[in-house]
This record gives sequence, C-alpha cells and structure tokens, in this order.
Amino acid sequence: MEPMRAGVYVSGKMKLLIAVLVLQLCFAGFHIVSRVALNIGVSKVVYPVYRNLLALVLLAPFAYFYEKKERPPITFSLLVQFFFLALVGITANQGFYILGLYYATPAFASAMQNSVPAITFLMASALRLEKVNIARRDGLAKVIGTLASVGGATVITLYKGPPLVHQDASVINHEDMLSGSPKMLNWTWGCIYLLGHCLSWAGWMVFQAPVVKKYPAKLSLTSFTCFFGLIQFMVIAAFFERDPMKWKIKSGEEIFTILYAGIVSSGIVLSLQTWCIQKGGPVFVAIFQPVQTVLVAIMAFAILHDQLYLGGLLGAMLIMMGLYSVLWGKTEEQRIEAGQDEKESPLTKHLLDDDAKIQEYNTVSDIP
Repeated sequence: MEPMRAGVYVSGKMKLLIAVLVLQLCFAGFHIVSRVALNIGVSKVVYPVYRNLLALVLLAPFAYFYEKKERPPITFSLLVQFFFLALVGITANQGFYILGLYYATPAFASAMQNSVPAITFLMASALRLEKVNIARRDGLAKVIGTLASVGGATVITLYKGPPLVHQDASVINHEDMLSGSPKMLNWTWGCIYLLGHCLSWAGWMVFQAPVVKKYPAKLSLTSFTCFFGLIQFMVIAAFFERDPMKWKIKSGEEIFTILYAGIVSSGIVLSLQTWCIQKGGPVFVAIFQPVQTVLVAIMAFAILHDQLYLGGLLGAMLIMMGLYSVLWGKTEEQRIEAGQDEKESPLTKHLLDDDAKIQEYNTVSDIP
C-alpha cells in the first residue's frame, strides 16, 4: 500500500505543479493580449468595461447558486466597503495597469508586479496588521526583501539602460505604426503608472482581509466588487469616451482580446488560482510569480518585438530577490509561530493538506 500512496502523492504534486505553470502562462498571455488590444486601437476605457462585464456575467451565477446558504445578509456598511474595494482593486488597479502598459512594455509590467508582496507587507506593517520583529531572521528577511523590491522598482523607473538585444528597426517602426504613435513608449510615465497599479493591488489585498472576515462568501464578494468596478468604469467612460464608434467591436482581433480578458483572465484564472492556493497555499503559488515575468519577456520579444533593456533586467532581478526574501521570511515566521515541535514547514504542509489559511497574506489575488 505504501508505494501506491507514494504514487498518488507524486501524481497530485505534478497536477499542482502543472496547474501553477498554466496559471502563470494565462497571466503572461493577458499581458500580451492587453498590449495587442492597445496596439490595434481598443479604447483604454472600453477595454476594462467589457472585461468586467464579462467577468460579472461569468461569476454572478456561480456566486448566487453555490453560496446561497453561506452568504451573509447585505448591509449598507458592507455595500460601502464593496464600493471602496472595487475603487481600489478594480478601477484604480486596472486603470493604472492599462495606462502603464500603454507607455511601457508587457515584460516590465510583469516585472513590476513582483513587488506587490513587498508593498503589501509594507502597508500591512504600517497599519499594524503585520508583525515585524527585526531581531529575528524572518523579520529581517521581510524588511530586506521589501527594500530590495522597492529598490528594483526604482531602478526600473529611473534607469532604462542600453538595449540587450538589437531589434530590426523596420520591425520596431511597424509596431509603432500599429500603436498609432512613435512616441508611445514613455518609460518613466509607464513605470509610474505601473507603480500606481502595484500600490492599488497591494492596498486592495490589505483592505480585503478584514472585509472577508465579515463577508466570507468569496465568489459573492468578487461579484459585488466586479459590479461596482463596472459601474465606476462606466461613469469614467461617460466623461472620457463619448465617441460611439469606440464602443463598436470592429475585428476578430478585438473580439479575441476582450474574450481572453473576460473569460480567461477573469474567469478561468480566478478558479484555477483558487484551486492552486487551496492545494499548495498562497506562498507556494507566489513563488512561481517570476515564471510569469520570464514567459512575458519571451512572448513579448517573439510576438511584439519589444526591446529588453539593462535597467529593466537589473530592476527585475532586485524585485525577484526581494520577493523570495519576503516570502521566505513569511514562511519562517509561520514555522516559528507554529511551535518548535512542528517539524513540517508551512510550504510542505500546504502541499499535503488542504486546510490552508487562504486569506492570510494572499499574495496572489485577482487579475491585474
């Protein structure tokens, strides 16, 4: 019986590994698809409206039927909190992301996202939601990791550096023509917007933690957040996108990009991500975040012919080092708090046990 149990365990571990890699591939695809949408002229306001509309249509029925019994009653206070969750986690998060992607590249949008765990830790510490003990190695690792991530984001923003690979000028000009502006890639503004995206994402996770305790029906919570985010984007569109032609889908490419954003990035990814966190724990899933950055860099270079720059590479390396330092510190902290007699680390325990603290330090959350 022992070999049989071992075989089942390896099979389950392989399934989890494949699922996490597919998850990162889907995330990477979203960066590329979003850039393609911008290149072919999809409006920066219309794109998130359609995306959140599709996400709401997909999620709402599941939330209604699967969480009928466990859904707490809605109060005015909860609705206000849902509204602000949407403002930070949907409107600001997605708005800054699409603006950052417009001015920068998919590779560095993904690289900047690796700083989210460190920024989340910094915010949670400032609000005293996260304990920091710099006298212990876990606390020191989290502080050093946060500084490294912030430093990496600063390097990416302030230092572009020389290109690592020289693209054919005719190919680059062709991409500029697709985008409608040869000056579209404004590195500094792109990185500033992406930093706003990361701050919004981190703020959403910190703000989400106490809301989930009051309203534990996660699918319903996500549906309400999408609903209010959709309303907020429609209000923005009423002021900034009044041309009816911008709302018309004119090509198969536009249909594909919108369907990918709504169905894959906001539907399939959410379900797959939840399953991966339940099986492996948030720390295990977050460890694979840099895989997304590598995939995006390869895909952007091959498909979009984006340049790779030295400053971006150095900054991305600092951010990744900071990410692993923060995650190691968090894992070590959990091990210490579990007691000295606990031989098994939380990372290993999550691989074998589904009883994970899913909401605690959820470094991988909704779609960017």
